[in-house]
Amino acid sequence: MQVADAAVNDTRTARTARRVLIAADKFKGSLTAVEVAERVTTGLRRVVPGLDVEALPVADGGDGTVDAAVAAGFERHEVRVAGPLGDEVTAAFALRGDTAVVEMAEASGLQRLPAGVFAPLTASTYGSGELLRAALDAGARTIVFGVGGSATTDGGVGMLSALGARFLDAEGEPVAPGGGGLAQLARADLSGLDPRLASVELVLASDVDNPLTGPQGAPAVYGPQKGASPDDVATLDAALAHYAKVLEEAIGPRAAQYAASPGAGAAGGIGYGALILGARFRPGIAVMLDVLGFARALERASLVITGEGSLDEQTLHGKAPAGVAAAARAAGKEVIAVCGRLALPPEALGRAGIRRAYPLTEEEPDVAKSIAQAGPILERVAERIARDFLG
Repeated sequence: MQVADAAVNDTRTARTARRVLIAADKFKGSLTAVEVAERVTTGLRRVVPGLDVEALPVADGGDGTVDAAVAAGFERHEVRVAGPLGDEVTAAFALRGDTAVVEMAEASGLQRLPAGVFAPLTASTYGSGELLRAALDAGARTIVFGVGGSATTDGGVGMLSALGARFLDAEGEPVAPGGGGLAQLARADLSGLDPRLASVELVLASDVDNPLTGPQGAPAVYGPQKGASPDDVATLDAALAHYAKVLEEAIGPRAAQYAASPGAGAAGGIGYGALILGARFRPGIAVMLDVLGFARALERASLVITGEGSLDEQTLHGKAPAGVAAAARAAGKEVIAVCGRLALPPEALGRAGIRRAYPLTEEEPDVAKSIAQAGPILERVAERIARDFLG
């Protein structure tokens, strides 16, 4: 069986690594990051009983970010907030000391929509603002705001509204929820924003650096994933551009600067709303590795295992495995990857700092079966890793 190897032809080279750090993201649709770590640990220990393994599930700011923080020792807090369609949902944030990890997908993600239902013009981020407010109520002084996996393209207007801003039409009435309603925006009033925001460090954590509008903006690039037709994309792009123009009248030229800034287009433009609040943009995986204490765990490790559902070109642009591999390589640690599907050649893996990748599809070529039976298959893959690197 052929295994992708980015460094050598000898696929059976044994290693003496005796402390393994598992820092993998979720396999979307089959395993959470916590479950990935559990399955890999089980497989490794079948071959090397008693092996010293440390699990540090990771995320890049998108869905699964709160779970990763909780697995690293943060406390889970659940609150009732508005979902993307306005119905109430139970969402969670994570808190340790005065640092909170807030995941917008918990409140406003695609996962919160009924199966097969999209609302590209009307889905709102109001619940994400409620989550931020709950973190403030819990005493957070630093908030890592992970954005990704959104059902919304409203430029963060819902979030800002939940935090006290007002967005009014020509009649002085609140505009309709969602990005589509911004076409009717006549005036923005940010004077009522929660005053606690001024004294909080807000970090915008995202794996994308798109601007708000234009060919690389939120509607054009990500709108179709949320059910937006070509006409919807044009409507949303124009509405968000109008929104930024109206905000210029309220807060001056920085509104336009933020709209063109990296990260403004993240998660349907909620990144723009976060920048308006004074957030500092950082790549999501870099932020999360800091928050989760990855550097300390890395010092203790001899071998690092990372991974996600699909290792592909997107992985190389800010996804969790690339961030883990870069940090591990800088520390001189060897990195192995597990994945559901591998779509990168060995040379690309090598450039990313990944010694070898083990896809589940090599154990089970039928993709549907590979997804359905991901846990047991991953355990078998981990057994192979143990034989190859820990024998």
